[in-house]
Amino acid sequence: MLVVTLLVLAAGALIYQVLTIVAAIRYRGVRPPGLSAGPPISILKPLAGAEDSLEENLRSFFEQRYPAFEILFAVRSAADPAIDIVERLQAIYPGVPSQLIVTGEPRYANAKVYSLDIMLDAARHDLVVMADSDIRVMPDMLAALAAEFEDERVGMATCPYRVVPGRSFWSTLEAIGLNTEFLSGVLVARMLDGMKFALGPTIAARRETLRRIGGFDAVKDYLAEDFMLGNLAAKHGFGVILSSYVIDHHIGAQSFAANLRHRLRWMRSARRSRPWGYAGQVFTHPLPIALLLCTVSPAWWPVLAAVVALRAAAIWATAGHVLRDPLTRRRWWLVPLQDAFTLLVWCAGFFGNTIQWRGRRYWLLPDGRFELVQ
Repeated sequence: MLVVTLLVLAAGALIYQVLTIVAAIRYRGVRPPGLSAGPPISILKPLAGAEDSLEENLRSFFEQRYPAFEILFAVRSAADPAIDIVERLQAIYPGVPSQLIVTGEPRYANAKVYSLDIMLDAARHDLVVMADSDIRVMPDMLAALAAEFEDERVGMATCPYRVVPGRSFWSTLEAIGLNTEFLSGVLVARMLDGMKFALGPTIAARRETLRRIGGFDAVKDYLAEDFMLGNLAAKHGFGVILSSYVIDHHIGAQSFAANLRHRLRWMRSARRSRPWGYAGQVFTHPLPIALLLCTVSPAWWPVLAAVVALRAAAIWATAGHVLRDPLTRRRWWLVPLQDAFTLLVWCAGFFGNTIQWRGRRYWLLPDGRFELVQ
């Protein structure tokens, strides 16, 4: 019975790898619209502390080659060390309109959403780009996004991202997983069901789209607010697209304990947001499944050979063909270890309903919302 179960799982994992390859090719086959000097844009940047490479990340937004844009920053406290970095950049780039807002303690469960809501009220323009503090972009990013919004059917765009780790083994391992396994899930979902979600690091949206879905008030109690923003936009009939523009996501260095907490937060959030999709992630772990099958029944070694070949092709399709990721090209031999570690964390994600986030403990509710544990 165990062999039969593992064979079914291995077959499903093989099919998933094929779907990943096809989805990556189809994504790259869509011709980007080019660059555009379209409408003025407001960039919303929630900040919390002076994390690794923050100044370089923020500088890349000040250096956008776009005729009309502004940048809004939000911090919780006037003592936040990120303020010094923002003020230094404001002095270096006086020609870029920018504003720093101190929000005070968040009134929402999701502090990031609270900051975004306050910044949106202060923003002057109708096209907004919400970008996390650990994002770094090239000077043509706004022009590329503006071109995609020339299609009036598009209400929201979310950017795929190439993860750049800090000087930590566990961050490197996570980056390889995000640039291969996570991206494959995004691409396959896009191909099979369309974009009914968004990715947190960078989301662009029309103000009208946000207004029609209920504004940030509609997602203030969700941990996975990015998923919900895209989901609500799609439900309200707005076009949601996976942008052709790939950004760099600098995750910084993390210890094993910090990285494990971070991964568990993602897993438990995903389980609450989309439970059936979370269960289906078993098929995204082909190498551990095939290795376990061959351990139980060595006669099935051809399955392992097929899995290795297709997993390698899927890695090339995602990290190579889509992201042009130098990390995975150099450290490809870490993929089996990453796959095994992710499978263990995925199993752990089925248990527990609390998470640790920015030093606070939260309780995850069955519908994906969360609340602070007092």
